[in-house]
Amino acid sequence: MLPHQLELPRGTVTIREAAFEDIDVLTELNRRCYPSEQEGGVVWNRGQLHEHLRRYPEGQWVAEVGGRVVGAISSLVHKSGADPYRAHTFAGATDGGYFHNHDPEGDTLYCADVYVDPDWRGMGIARALFQVGRELCRARNLRRMLAASRLFDYASADLSLSPEGYVRMVEEGLRRDEVLSLHLQEGFVVRGVLRNYVRDPRSRNCAALMEWLNPDYRPGEVTSERKVRVACVQYQVRGLAGFQDFAAQVEYFVDAAAGYRSDFVLFPEFFTMQLLSQQGLRRLPSRDAILRLSEMEAPFVELVSRLAREYGLHVVAGSHPIQRQGRLYNTCFLFFPDGRHVLQPKLHITPAEKRDWGITGGHELRVISTAKARVGILVCYDSEFPEAARHLADLGAEVLFVPYCTDTRAGYLRVRYCCQARAIENQIYVATAGIIGNLPSVEAMDINYGRAAVYAPSDFEFARDGIQAQADSNVEMLLVTDLDIGNLYRSRAAGSVTPRLDRRTDLFEYRCKLAEEPELGLDAEAPMDPMEYVEVPAAVSGRDPSDP
Repeated sequence: MLPHQLELPRGTVTIREAAFEDIDVLTELNRRCYPSEQEGGVVWNRGQLHEHLRRYPEGQWVAEVGGRVVGAISSLVHKSGADPYRAHTFAGATDGGYFHNHDPEGDTLYCADVYVDPDWRGMGIARALFQVGRELCRARNLRRMLAASRLFDYASADLSLSPEGYVRMVEEGLRRDEVLSLHLQEGFVVRGVLRNYVRDPRSRNCAALMEWLNPDYRPGEVTSERKVRVACVQYQVRGLAGFQDFAAQVEYFVDAAAGYRSDFVLFPEFFTMQLLSQQGLRRLPSRDAILRLSEMEAPFVELVSRLAREYGLHVVAGSHPIQRQGRLYNTCFLFFPDGRHVLQPKLHITPAEKRDWGITGGHELRVISTAKARVGILVCYDSEFPEAARHLADLGAEVLFVPYCTDTRAGYLRVRYCCQARAIENQIYVATAGIIGNLPSVEAMDINYGRAAVYAPSDFEFARDGIQAQADSNVEMLLVTDLDIGNLYRSRAAGSVTPRLDRRTDLFEYRCKLAEEPELGLDAEAPMDPMEYVEVPAAVSGRDPSDP
């Protein structure tokens, strides 16, 4: 959808997609718009706005006049379910204001908020923002737009007047309500009253559930498919003269992936080990070498963060050893296009890692929501344990990234066959990348065997043999392929087999003891909310799964 322009007496209003650079301005605009509602997520904070842009960027728009943001709309997508008009709260509809429950495969645009600077109200800006919502419904073939219209002036009505009676009077033109009247003028119809929708004295906590039906909706038709392009680096390790050699090799592949317009580029596990081939670090005992490598975390992070920003893609940066609280972890870094990163520690540690390097297993496993897909990371050996992948799939992962490092063909085949099994049993995509080449000067990294590949469920919607793409063995190259996320959902609902639906939970019980929140402080920056990057199942968050 392209930006819109609206001519007003006070200037030209441009309606454009919101950007991360707008977050501070939008936070302040919220405070101006809602001076008395500083709780319950009604006034968006920085963390919430950040999540809105990460989870559903095309549903966040701003109105701008002369470079000043004067209004905005925040929205997400739900599945309508059997009862699209069921009672809910603001917190439930927006998952505490963080939009964790945004469903890319849903059919209902939920307009969480439209807000306009008090100095610019009554000039048609809100109407222009609602028009964006209607166009988005048409462009994405969504069935409806829902909004909760807070009864803005209900507190001024007689105490004996019920909220239903108040809404009826506004509908009949006997009263005017600043918010509800606007919704009615914009073609919304009342579908019910929501009590205790949000804590707000002006509305006595009540709202009217409003619906705009898309007249162009075409049942069963998919108008826009969600595709993700991934690039898997079959990375050859070689001796280095210094860190700049390593930086040049990494940038070469990031540049190549960006040249193919990739959304993600995946590097292998322990690809930073070649840094130990520098003069002065060669032939160090394994324990000494891994500790020296962990001390290079800062320049490594600085390098890949810069590359992610400059090339504008997500970098799944293999793994690198890091020290936290006196322990050593084999950790995968995922960098976002804005340079931020989150970490996923390896959970299951091989006997060789324990023996040679003294590495400890992590206790956190997360689904990371990006603008392109919900992804999870299993570092090498983790892919050989079906519980880990099942946990991520149950939390909504659509793509699993598996960076690995195997020395022999037998080791590679263990990872390969397990990854393909994980793709089939969970109906997800699994992207893998491994190291190739030799590092004779680095203890425990002498030889390597790898073959990058992307695996899919084995069904009609997907590539033959369940192999989306596969590189030649032990040849340095970049494997690039497109993943159709829509095919996952179609297969899950109506595939030849539906393993996600047919699990016998009456016979087999799965229990998870993972930390609900990060314990080790592995995020590069303290998140603005404890669960900022973590998808939490309904049973943990206390959210009713039926609540939109």
